[in-house]
Amino acid sequence: MSAGRGGRRKKQHHEEHPDERWLVTFADMMVLLVAVFIVLFAISSVNTSKAEALRESIDSALSGKILPGGDAIKETGGDNSTEGLRSSPPNPSLAAAMAKGEEGKDAKEAAAREERDLQRLKEQVEAYAAEHGLSKQISATVDKDGLTIRLRTDDLLFDSGSAVLKPASAPILTKIGGLLRTDNHPIQVEGHTDAVPARGSAYPTNWELSTARSSAVVRALMRRMVAAARLTATGRANLDPLATNATAEGRAENRRVEIVLPRRQAVTGTESTTP
Repeated sequence: MSAGRGGRRKKQHHEEHPDERWLVTFADMMVLLVAVFIVLFAISSVNTSKAEALRESIDSALSGKILPGGDAIKETGGDNSTEGLRSSPPNPSLAAAMAKGEEGKDAKEAAAREERDLQRLKEQVEAYAAEHGLSKQISATVDKDGLTIRLRTDDLLFDSGSAVLKPASAPILTKIGGLLRTDNHPIQVEGHTDAVPARGSAYPTNWELSTARSSAVVRALMRRMVAAARLTATGRANLDPLATNATAEGRAENRRVEIVLPRRQAVTGTESTTP
């Protein structure tokens, strides 16, 4: 009986504290916290002598003794602004110069392309004139103002004092109209006469005659599908002679119709133009 009671007492004594195991976990957590605090303290502790030596080294490097331009770096190095990270030049005048340079490059390339186009048309007109034996009646030039296709009117476009196109002009204007359709320049058709006063009631002066002739050529080009919006007809009478009006040959040269394609781009001096 006594032994049984003793066993029961031991069992009851053991069951008085059934949750003592939490102490182990608590002790582990406290150890970890102490370790964390020790690490934090070690990190926060600064060796003042080493920090001072580092500061002096940086000041010496940025003073210009070691690193050129160090003073400027010291002044701007702590700036948190991102304004300086932009790709555009900070100097307005430099930005304007760079923009102007790009525009100048684009303009030069555009002028070179235009020069090639005008020269191509000039060569095609000259080839047609040479092929048909019309080199004296049809010519083309490229200069700083643009392309000029020059057609003598005698025995080619009009009879004397008339603004009615001759049948012989049809294939010529068909060829020229086809060439003009391959381009998109504006087209100025100019009528020119000699200094001899116009005869007949239809055209009281050379102004009316020259304007009527340019208008007739414009209508012919429109019939050949050249866009009307590109065309302009003007009459210059005898104000722009190519040769003297004192000789028959000079007057014949002055009686002409010019088809002008003015340049869009200014000549920069690097293009090769026909005089």
